[in-house]
Amino acid sequence: MVHNAYDSFQLVTCSSTRIDAIESCGSTLLLSCSDGSLRIYAPESSASDVHRSPPSPSSEFQSETLTLELKKEAYVLERTINGFSKKPMLAMEVLKSRKLLLSLSESIAFHRLPNFETLAVITKAKGANAYSWDEKRGFLCIARQKRVCIFRHDGGRGFVEVKEFGVPDTVKSMSWSGENICLGIRREYLILNSTNGALSEVFPSGRIAPPMVVSLPYGELLLGKDNIGVFVDQNGKLLQKGRICWSEAPATIIVEKPYVIGLLPRRVEIRSLRDPYPLIQTVVLSNVRRLLQSTHVIVVALENSVYGLFPVPLGAQIVQLTASGNFEEALALCKLLSPEDSSHRAAKEQSIHISAVVAHYLFDIWLESNYGRGSYRVLADVIPVVGIDPQDCVSFDVKIGYQEFSNSMQFGIKYAHYLFENGSYEEAMEHFLASQVEITYVLSLYPSIILPKSSAIPEPEKFVDISGDAPDLSRGSSDMSDDFETSPPLHALDSDSADLESKKMSHNTVMALIKFLQKKRHNIVEKAAAEGTEEAVSDAVGHNFVSYGSTRSKKTSKGRASTPISSVSRDIAAILDTALLQALLLTGQPSAALELLKGLNYCDVKICEEFLLEKNQFVCLLELYKCNGMHREALELLHKLVEDSTRNNPPAELIQKFKPEMIINYLKPLCGTDPMLVLEFSMLVLESCPTQTIELFLYGNIPADLVNSYLKQHAPGLQTTYLELMLAMNEHSISGNLQNEMVQIYLSEVLDWYADLNSQQNWHEKTYSPTRKKLLSALESISGYNPEVLLKRLPPNALYEERAILLGKMNQHELALSIYVHKLNVPELAMSYCDRVYESGLHQPSPKSYGNIYLTLLQIYLNPRKTTRNFEKRITNLTSKRNSGISKVGPGSFKTKGRLSKKIAEIEGAEETRISPSGTDSGKSDGDTDDVIEEGASTIMLDEVHDLLGRRWDRINGAHALRLLPRETKLKNLLPFLAPLLRRSSEAYRNFSVIKSLRESENLQVKDELYSQRKNVVKITGDSMCSLCNKKIGTSVFAVYPNGRTIVHFVCFKDSQNMKAVAKGSPFRKR
Repeated sequence: MVHNAYDSFQLVTCSSTRIDAIESCGSTLLLSCSDGSLRIYAPESSASDVHRSPPSPSSEFQSETLTLELKKEAYVLERTINGFSKKPMLAMEVLKSRKLLLSLSESIAFHRLPNFETLAVITKAKGANAYSWDEKRGFLCIARQKRVCIFRHDGGRGFVEVKEFGVPDTVKSMSWSGENICLGIRREYLILNSTNGALSEVFPSGRIAPPMVVSLPYGELLLGKDNIGVFVDQNGKLLQKGRICWSEAPATIIVEKPYVIGLLPRRVEIRSLRDPYPLIQTVVLSNVRRLLQSTHVIVVALENSVYGLFPVPLGAQIVQLTASGNFEEALALCKLLSPEDSSHRAAKEQSIHISAVVAHYLFDIWLESNYGRGSYRVLADVIPVVGIDPQDCVSFDVKIGYQEFSNSMQFGIKYAHYLFENGSYEEAMEHFLASQVEITYVLSLYPSIILPKSSAIPEPEKFVDISGDAPDLSRGSSDMSDDFETSPPLHALDSDSADLESKKMSHNTVMALIKFLQKKRHNIVEKAAAEGTEEAVSDAVGHNFVSYGSTRSKKTSKGRASTPISSVSRDIAAILDTALLQALLLTGQPSAALELLKGLNYCDVKICEEFLLEKNQFVCLLELYKCNGMHREALELLHKLVEDSTRNNPPAELIQKFKPEMIINYLKPLCGTDPMLVLEFSMLVLESCPTQTIELFLYGNIPADLVNSYLKQHAPGLQTTYLELMLAMNEHSISGNLQNEMVQIYLSEVLDWYADLNSQQNWHEKTYSPTRKKLLSALESISGYNPEVLLKRLPPNALYEERAILLGKMNQHELALSIYVHKLNVPELAMSYCDRVYESGLHQPSPKSYGNIYLTLLQIYLNPRKTTRNFEKRITNLTSKRNSGISKVGPGSFKTKGRLSKKIAEIEGAEETRISPSGTDSGKSDGDTDDVIEEGASTIMLDEVHDLLGRRWDRINGAHALRLLPRETKLKNLLPFLAPLLRRSSEAYRNFSVIKSLRESENLQVKDELYSQRKNVVKITGDSMCSLCNKKIGTSVFAVYPNGRTIVHFVCFKDSQNMKAVAKGSPFRKR
């Protein structure tokens, strides 16, 4: 134990029932007991005051009551509320900003303070086992089984459900982390995005202890893995800090800066929150059930009593640490003193430094007495910083050692100043480097270079003669001349200040500074860089953890967006990289500056941003934004640069041309991490670079539905462009919903266009706008839309061509053909429609007669009066009844019977003739009826009938077509139809005759071979031997193998069927 950080004091003694949960409300304690009651304890002094002057029942509950702290005195029972919970209480929490008490038992309930009346109960939280409350936003997240629900406090009496998500397993622990929620499930930790429900894995949890998520005051998270505590940021990325190694797996962890407190099975451990998180204090308590963080007090609830851990004042802790020699920890506590105690803090730090000097002296004396000359280097480093006169340490008899080292170091610094004044800049920097001065000291010579301010690093002091503090010591042993000793410092020259300023910022001066910084940079950045990501993951996941201070792998990643600068080494690295970047650009080395930004760097964003903007170094500025994760700022700048480049007169400061493709290249790595940002800025280049933008979406696997939804909401004018490009690149890349939406957009535009023309009485059915052409092409080429929905949107007396296509998609072929023939009066379109239906049917797996579609067209030509009369009625019935009784020709409407016989002979033309759909198939088409054509119909379209029969004779059932023709039809008009039809029928007859003859001949050949095989003779003599047992066959029953030479006894064959001497399973013959 290092020192006492907390004092233990018993607040409640001997509670009659077991304590299930505990919470503090100002200076009072709320205890939920096993009997379902809520017991309220108050300090003994406050309780006696209340008994003397009880408050008025109407007195309001003041907010100041919640800000009171627990008192270090005995607590007595003030009030008991019976029946507060029916089941054991799991947790309670006071919501100070809402003046409510949250309780988790069989469900989550909210009680108004101070009367504890039930205000609201979340019924959906029944069976919940964990929750997390966001005080700033008023959001409550609960976990129940494998579901996570988010509620928002509406400011009144209730909570409104916002989202509900599913998770892979039961949630054991959870905590808000900005917009995300960190979940600890049974086997791993997950980050849940509260906006879209996306889950991302962090790392597996431990095998011994359940997962535990603890929110830190500065927005980070502490995750437990058995006895190891791992730090991650709000997005679940491992931070390059050390890890907390507890002696056992803690059940609860509380962070009270500057300490972290863990509840272990047999004790409470208090550790420092500074790396390497050493053990500060151990409080031994048995049967601890709960650990609660109150205002500056840690409450420990046992089964029947309550203890309070009250913090020891910082001043007392500093005294303890100084006395025990732990100076570093004492100085860290000095920084936590309030501003009001600034003088006290300075005095404490001075006393600590003096104690440290004395300790170093004693250590050096020990080294000198045991190993010879003492190590005065440590002492010489400490005394100049503290400002102690070496004469104060005369009693230790080591003045000469300190003086020699100090004077040599001081001489190197003064000589470096002399060289710098006289123009030997590189040599001066070499002496500064050898003197081991801080980089802030050297950078103070360059006032034009802006440096970041740091609270961890003091302001660099100007050059002073340290030896002046002890003139007798310095002059007694130094060979330095009086002239050099009394020369005025560089910063005190007022008359030549302008000349010196111009000299300092010259090219050679800055080049010398660059070399100095580059030589110092490796060690500084190496020290500032934390453990590499790979080692951090392996340490967090593995079980063979090494102690802090062992070998570490250095991080080589670029960005520092999630790693705040909080240490001296990082502050020094930030100062170095910020100065180096400015120096490189001042000397005209933008490529070197760009390489610096592409690697691991600690450049201060604000200072470098202003400097790069001033110098018009936009490429370096983009890389600065990128390496720090400021992608939105980078994209906004890049978009502005692209716009300026495309102007006729670009700005003079724009020395490089920026193209829209640069935005696309920048967005590619962000597709997996921030798709919404990609969508937002891809809209800026979708019109100028459509193909590259679509490839970006495909490259990043961004769902087309998400892209379309974003376009529909933010850029509806580009929605059609995106869908057209996606469909042109790959029809199967977009879903049926998107295809349907694209057709709906086309149709809406066409309907608006039709309404305008119709109002002007300029509408004509054969008028085509570009959008209508796209609509017709889309209706014919794609199949993902719903034709019935689109059909209802069409006007009754217009857009007949669109109506025909939709009816065709619904397999209403007769109605579609009627529109082509009677409404549009374009028989060629009807012929093309029949060809499409027929050819699509040929590619179906089941062969059937698609020539019936031509018979349907033939009926329309032969009986136009009937089809016209029934057209409007059937259209009306179709829109009201989706499943009409009309038989449809199309895929899946017929079932083929029988099987194709095995091919016997290959005869040219025989196969096509045999499967031709124009045979004697008697299938019927849409509207195919046996009605007799109306006599005296003067409007029969005979010319179209003859043309159809003559051009498509090979696709029409000839017998059926002849049966439909009117009696007065002349045969000479049917010659183009009948001649090729009869010729093909005769050819088919001849081919089938040849096939029949070939089959009969093959049958005879098989029979002849069968007879010849049956004539085989096996001769058995007295010397015939069995091939299996090598005995004579004699008169026994034998078997002969198919080769005709192998003879065995039948009994031997039966017993040895699996012998490998002959073929297995071969048939045999008895003799």
